[in-house]
Amino acid sequence: MCPPLNFWSRMIQEVMFMSKKILFVILDGVGDRVLNGRTPLEVAVKPNMDFIAKNGVQGIVDVISPGVIPGSDTAHLSLMGYDPYKSYTGRGPLEAMGAGIEVKPGDIGFRVNFATVDENWIIKDRRAGRIKDARPLAEVLDGMEIDGVKIILRATVEHRGALVLRGEGLSDKITDADPHEVGKPVLEVKPTDDSEEAKRTADIVNKFIKKSYEMLKDHPLNKEREKQGLLPANIVLPRGPGKVPHLQSFEDKWGIKGIFIAGVALLKGLGRFAGLPAPDLEGATGGYDTNPMVKIDRALKFLYEEDGDIAFINFKATDVAGHDMNFEKKVEMIEKADKMFEKVLDKDDLVIAITGDHSTPVTKGDHSGDPVPLVLYAPNVRTDNTLYFSEREAAMGGLGRIKGFDIMPILMDLSDKAHKFGA
Repeated sequence: MCPPLNFWSRMIQEVMFMSKKILFVILDGVGDRVLNGRTPLEVAVKPNMDFIAKNGVQGIVDVISPGVIPGSDTAHLSLMGYDPYKSYTGRGPLEAMGAGIEVKPGDIGFRVNFATVDENWIIKDRRAGRIKDARPLAEVLDGMEIDGVKIILRATVEHRGALVLRGEGLSDKITDADPHEVGKPVLEVKPTDDSEEAKRTADIVNKFIKKSYEMLKDHPLNKEREKQGLLPANIVLPRGPGKVPHLQSFEDKWGIKGIFIAGVALLKGLGRFAGLPAPDLEGATGGYDTNPMVKIDRALKFLYEEDGDIAFINFKATDVAGHDMNFEKKVEMIEKADKMFEKVLDKDDLVIAITGDHSTPVTKGDHSGDPVPLVLYAPNVRTDNTLYFSEREAAMGGLGRIKGFDIMPILMDLSDKAHKFGA
């Protein structure tokens, strides 16, 4: 027997006037290729994500465009609803702002690695054995001046850091120093156009790299590391130069209040450039030891105690495992991330999106152009027949194949925050 019409009327009214929140979780580098017949997502035991998949709708996402290999920065811009081809000016300034440097117009920002080279500047390890804390090394170089240009350097997570050049007559039209391969020499930085500003900036960066080697090779921290059989972090390799970008604020663009929760400087910086708070959370490291529960707790506090509309969470450890070419560790990190969702499955006013910013196949050890899975879970969403959250299952889902730029409009619609296009 069908319920009476007034029952359905009450149900519709409750749904219509329900203020829906949005939780957007980005499992960094989660997409993968098949190894021994399965991907890490297909092997992982992840009951909460699978519940969301079974009760939601799935699809696959070309975060930038089919076959285009996304960087983490351009990918997140796209997922936040910005056109990366129009908004992206380089990774360096984002890294710098995420590291707590107050970047200014005219500054040139870089991301850097504290790396290991031999006496001939041949790369032995781009990550200096994943040094845990490079801050004492950064402090030695921070604040120096080269040809009237101030050097601002911060260490962030493990081997990573951010560099800013501040002065007159600078340009971001220069090449990287990092060859991105072990066994290769440090590259000489060169201008990419004929301007005097680019030539001057390239010269200053080359002088900085030389200074970094001279000042770090005999640093007490590195001498101690060598005694312990560890690799010294004896040089700084800048890459990804960029000017300070101008982004329309996320709130102005979408008309909603958001937060960006991440453990790595790059993504905190991206959130801050978009006008979103990006808190520093104890335990949110961006590495294997990260604590995802502090992220979900902060997101829920923002959404339900601070009257926020959308919380972005980036979980970096899945990407780290992909870069380390460690299948088992990637499975472990997926399972670790799954625990976050225990806290949200009982909320009937929450729209949930789970996807990746790119694939990082363990067979490649770097980003690829493979699409990533996406699942959306919302009150009254039209479900499909998929049962598990994975690449191949998502490819059979009701969302089909979309671009990263499409996700925010869909979330705005599902949360009843969208406006009609046309009359």
